[in-house]
Amino acid sequence: MLASASAAAAAVAVVALLPRRPKPRCHLLKRLATASAVTPPSPWSAGAGTEADPTPLFLRPAAHPVRAATLAAFRRRATALVPPSAPHLHRHLRWLLADAAHDPDADPALLRAPLGDLEALWIRHVRDRRPFQYVVGNEHWRDLVVAVREGVLIPRPETEAVVEMVGRVEGFEAGWWADLGTGSGAIAVAVARMLGPEGRVFATDVSEVAMDVARLNVQRYGMQDKVEIRHGSWFEPLEDLKGKLMGVISNPPYIPTEDLPGLQPEVGWHEPKLALDGGKDGLEHLLHLCEGLSSVLKPGGFFVFETNGNEQSDFLVDFIRAKWDSSFRGVEAVLDFADIKRFVTGYRR
Repeated sequence: MLASASAAAAAVAVVALLPRRPKPRCHLLKRLATASAVTPPSPWSAGAGTEADPTPLFLRPAAHPVRAATLAAFRRRATALVPPSAPHLHRHLRWLLADAAHDPDADPALLRAPLGDLEALWIRHVRDRRPFQYVVGNEHWRDLVVAVREGVLIPRPETEAVVEMVGRVEGFEAGWWADLGTGSGAIAVAVARMLGPEGRVFATDVSEVAMDVARLNVQRYGMQDKVEIRHGSWFEPLEDLKGKLMGVISNPPYIPTEDLPGLQPEVGWHEPKLALDGGKDGLEHLLHLCEGLSSVLKPGGFFVFETNGNEQSDFLVDFIRAKWDSSFRGVEAVLDFADIKRFVTGYRR
């Protein structure tokens, strides 16, 4: 989270410039009180709370002064909106203020957005189940703070294991790697930070929104010389790399289409269907990735795919062994931290 002290002398000068205390946004509170907790966001909530500034909240300059008493009143209003069934939202409120304020305990505090905008963001989080990561514009993932926004899948903790697997491949530091369906670019950046001078990551995605966010994360971590982002579907942008890759990594859409309506609202209502929908049985994209592996991996090359769990992983292991036994070795399902067969890995012969 972002926080630092504000100079006392500067604070005195800023107080004189502060606007009068705004009235509570009663129309928003009334809408929240009458909203259903089990229905998707309405057209109002999907549009009225959308920020005009696409910059992630935590990266904006702290340029909006607000008196301590006004901020305390906001805390009370925000706390009053938390239902008894969701005590974790109190923690989210603390995190929101930590990310949104240069120093939330200063008087005045300098915010990264107008207080009215923060209130609208909070209401969308509570009422519409908008993911907190989209509210603040980031997700803490491994040792990274990854920028995210609507239209880009939020990186999950279990996916961190993919980076550890890459690090166990002999000679990985000098290899060329492909991150297919890079999304936020989290995997690409994390792998690139481990590579040596000769190592590279080629990150592909069909989504223009994902490409913009991935570029932002690559730039923030200074990985422009290590990560090349290419637009296109899966292997299509990699024609010039056939037979040259040390590894292929992918966390593709793997949720069966019929299961999408049953996802928790934070996922099903807000995260991009493009990054979730794996087709009839969830295997549409995974099977396509399996088909293209042998053409891009060099001998000894490694692959790791994330899956929906035990059933998909077991099927893919059997499928690859049966169809391409002469092309791959060491194909196996790998457990995640919950002892679920979450990943399929193997090597090109």
